[in-house]
Amino acid sequence: QVQLVESGGGLVQAGGSLSLSCAASGSFFRVNAMGWYRQAPGKQRELVAAITSGGSTNYADSVKGRFTISRDNAKNTVSLQMNSLKPEDTAVYYCNAVIDISYGFRRDYWGQGTQVTVSS
Repeated sequence: QVQLVESGGGLVQAGGSLSLSCAASGSFFRVNAMGWYRQAPGKQRELVAAITSGGSTNYADSVKGRFTISRDNAKNTVSLQMNSLKPEDTAVYYCNAVIDISYGFRRDYWGQGTQVTVSS
């Protein structure tokens, strides 16, 4: 059984920093793209940042220059460093990973979500 376990998050004042981490565990063949999404109350879930197994990254325009995504392929982990946080970054953040359970069998997995609250 594959699981994504998140850590980090919490409450911070505007302008502050937080770091999120996510680890994939269980039995699988390979972890492909990993990323972070967020969902604010009353809004749809949106992509924050993503990173391929080769290290290519993609960011939402709203976080470019403030957030940095990274991964450790050996440990199957992905992290999100969030700097210069704004109240509008307040949301539940979800880790996502596209995982090959076996050759040719690929599934999308989600973490349980972690709350990030930025006070003004």
